[in-house]
Amino acid sequence: MNHSLTLYLAILGGIVLAAVIAHGTWIARKTAARQPKRAIHEPVPGGIDSALADTVPNEDAVNMGERLTPPTLKAPPPVKRNQPRLDALIDAIATITLESPTTGDHILAHVPPTRRAGSKPFMVEGLRVDCGEWEAPQPGVMYKEIQAGVLLANRTGGLNEIEYSEFVQKVQAFADALGAAVEFPDMLDVVQRAKELDGFASAHDAQLALRLYGKGSAWSVGYVQQQAARHGFVPGALPGRFVLPAAEEGAPPVLSLQYDAQAAFAESEDQATLRELVLAFDVPQTAADQAPFKAWCAAGEVLAMSLDAVMVDDQGQPFSPAAFASIESELQRLYEALAARDLAAGSAATRRLFS
Repeated sequence: MNHSLTLYLAILGGIVLAAVIAHGTWIARKTAARQPKRAIHEPVPGGIDSALADTVPNEDAVNMGERLTPPTLKAPPPVKRNQPRLDALIDAIATITLESPTTGDHILAHVPPTRRAGSKPFMVEGLRVDCGEWEAPQPGVMYKEIQAGVLLANRTGGLNEIEYSEFVQKVQAFADALGAAVEFPDMLDVVQRAKELDGFASAHDAQLALRLYGKGSAWSVGYVQQQAARHGFVPGALPGRFVLPAAEEGAPPVLSLQYDAQAAFAESEDQATLRELVLAFDVPQTAADQAPFKAWCAAGEVLAMSLDAVMVDDQGQPFSPAAFASIESELQRLYEALAARDLAAGSAATRRLFS
């Protein structure tokens, strides 16, 4: 009895299994019958790869190829060079640590609108992800680190506690807006460095000037401009000034020829008259290899001749060849002292310090 029951159950199980298999085969065939027939064709030249081309009609292959082609990524703008940069020699620098790389657009949206702390400018720089260079943040670039620095000293004096506190307050708010951490240098150390740097700068600052007095009749502004233009001078950005441009793009002018600014506002250049001009150059602002002293002497001589003027110093004493030689000797010592402090005349850091 038990043997017969076992045999019966085995036969019944086999029948059920066969029915399941047959049903599955019928479902598969029914599903396949509803699928569209796929044509075999050659790959489209320049289109998608051959594996897709063997299974997709020509028109669909082109459309899918267009969809699968990744969008062309816009190259980030080049690194900003020939711009002022932070320098540990003359700046107090705060380190801002980002949680993750962020865009220049996002950084610029939160940079303080006024980047000054009292009389001292401060700057923000970002470290680019693509090339690892520091620059002022610009749109379309990813940055992985940020730093902000305030100038320790300029011609208004050294950075003081109030100015440094203002810098800290602005940068802290900037970092908070970015969700970043910020680390500042110690205030007492910063103020001490600022005091020492200001002392050095004050002792090594120089702006040479000579005066041109007319011997005869007064000059009109138009006549002075005409004579100055013959020797390479052009109108300056400020009224009452002509400048001799530097060869380096963006550099400050080598020389300036100044006159009474009120005369610059006259309705006609021929109406305002002048009897005195000041020819000057800013020593720390121009590199020694550009020979600004020789340019200053030469310009004084040719302008004195063309304007029928005499060259005198601030005390009204006429310049002599011996006076020029003495000034040149002192100037050479000044250049050497600046270079020994890594603040050579005309360098980017020196121009910022003596501003």
